[in-house]
Amino acid sequence: MSTMTLELKEGVHVLTLTNNEKENTFTLDVLHEYLAAFEQVENYQGNTALLITCEGEKTFSNGINLNWFMGNSTQQEKDAFPDTIDKVYVALATLNAPTVICMNGNTYAGGAILAACGDFRVMRADRGRYCFPEVNINIPFRPKMHTVLDLYHNQQVLKEMMLLGSAKTGAECLAAGFVDYLYPLEELQDKAFQLAKTLKSKNRKTYSTIKQGLREKLFSYRAEFEL
Repeated sequence: MSTMTLELKEGVHVLTLTNNEKENTFTLDVLHEYLAAFEQVENYQGNTALLITCEGEKTFSNGINLNWFMGNSTQQEKDAFPDTIDKVYVALATLNAPTVICMNGNTYAGGAILAACGDFRVMRADRGRYCFPEVNINIPFRPKMHTVLDLYHNQQVLKEMMLLGSAKTGAECLAAGFVDYLYPLEELQDKAFQLAKTLKSKNRKTYSTIKQGLREKLFSYRAEFEL
């Protein structure tokens, strides 16, 4: 079953998460869907941008589907999952096109790390929380996840979120520099799309070269995953 759709709109690739019933959580199959979508954007000829959003208004993504991982996954899937989620994060963080994450609901755990991989984050102003609850669910961050989160320069707030598992509102995230823009729900999708349209007009090679300079350590992981 597909859990997302990828469409090209006015030169922008729009990846819409559609598995609202399961809060857009990650299984191994879902991670492979992300990788297929990123590969399609990576191989697109010409300038473009990637906008990741979702259909629902309550949850952007709650990260790993723990019910699946603990109860319904095979041992082979469990073994493959850690490296695959790392590959998803690296692929998004180093995508050769601008990326915008539209956080129109709660963004937790692995979903929050996914959002951190984007170049820009747009968040709903009135509702929704951004949270790294790993300390509360006994799932330590992996080294490549730390590298992604090091993109956030406000280390004091990041430490608080990672070690306390505290959830932040949109206003708190904006003040900490974790999101770039806040909008009311009725404006959110359009504003995120307009930002992506602005970014897709940038020269792709130049933009990607600048991004590589800003994220040198993450780009060093690409060869490991054959990206």
